[in-house]
Amino acid sequence: MSDRSTGPYERGADWALQTSGDVPLSGINSYTRRAGLDADMDAGVVLMNFGEPSSAAREDVVPYLERIFFDNADLEDYETEAEARERARTLAERRAPGLIAEYEEIGGSPLDEQARAQRDALADELAARGYEVETYVGMQYTTPLIEDAAAAAAEDGLDRLIAVPVYPLSGPSTNIFAVDDLEAAVNEHGTGMTFNAVTGWHRHPTYIRLRYENLRDFVAAEGLDLGDPDTELVFSAHGTPLHYLEEGSRYDLYVEEFCDMITHLAGIEEYTLGFQNHANRDIPWTEPEIEEAIEDVEADRIVVEPMSFLHEQSETLSELDIELREEAEALGLEMHRVPVPHDDPRLPSVMADVVEPFLAEFDPGYYQLRQCQCRNSPGTWCLNAPLE
Repeated sequence: MSDRSTGPYERGADWALQTSGDVPLSGINSYTRRAGLDADMDAGVVLMNFGEPSSAAREDVVPYLERIFFDNADLEDYETEAEARERARTLAERRAPGLIAEYEEIGGSPLDEQARAQRDALADELAARGYEVETYVGMQYTTPLIEDAAAAAAEDGLDRLIAVPVYPLSGPSTNIFAVDDLEAAVNEHGTGMTFNAVTGWHRHPTYIRLRYENLRDFVAAEGLDLGDPDTELVFSAHGTPLHYLEEGSRYDLYVEEFCDMITHLAGIEEYTLGFQNHANRDIPWTEPEIEEAIEDVEADRIVVEPMSFLHEQSETLSELDIELREEAEALGLEMHRVPVPHDDPRLPSVMADVVEPFLAEFDPGYYQLRQCQCRNSPGTWCLNAPLE
């Protein structure tokens, strides 16, 4: 399979599955929020997310899955694009019944609603800082798609666009693919907009602090003590195919250092790490899987921290709250799952910090942003790159 960015299956705004329906592209709508009051505003921020269907309807779930599988087609070998699309359709049909059942059990995904709330909170924070900015939501696999956000920015006549993937740990099929898609869509509109992206920002001190305090407060409310040898802290990270790590992704390093930072703040040395893998293809993924990881826990109870997520979604509400809980109880473990701090009042400030250099037009290095190595392209910055 050829490289995603240059090969025969490069996905642009016109690819067959990327249909946005009747989504409006201008004005203040369901996925756009204006910060400030200046009619001459020329900058925009796109908060990018994975996306999930808000209902369990098959007509929503199958296309969503099909987009995901086609987007990751280079994990297998195909002779033609038609073969890759057919394989994506087959995988989507296979996975759909299980995912539909999950959505029915949790009442649909709240991701879209929470993503729009984060956009609004960021708009308010930027306005409070004096920036006249348009803010958008762009989803990788559900509407409003990333292309919709780019089209809205073009129609709004913006000169500058800043991309912020709302994935705290920078991964290839999330942060990098999302930024690639947005830049391609911006270029396709030919507006000449200046494009910048912040791919990784989990090292932001306030973000680390709010994740730790979210864990600390939950543990206290549950009447638990992480220092108790009968209580084990379990980090659950979203898994990734080893193919991406072998190609140079630093995702596994980010997972390890996040665990290290949180446990240092918590004052504990022992913890368990597991990965939530989606092994729909016969390829190796990160190990150990979360279900296998908890088998080795010697404590009486586990506190599960969903470290990769900034929204409640099927991976937390179904995979952890239902499926992992059943596994834990079968092992005789009492399970407590930490809620995702998607509405923490400090989160908009973190996001505003990483985009502020591009709005105020000063050196991003002043805010410790450096050239991203996971996406080594001009205008792509992160807090994760080595200092050298």
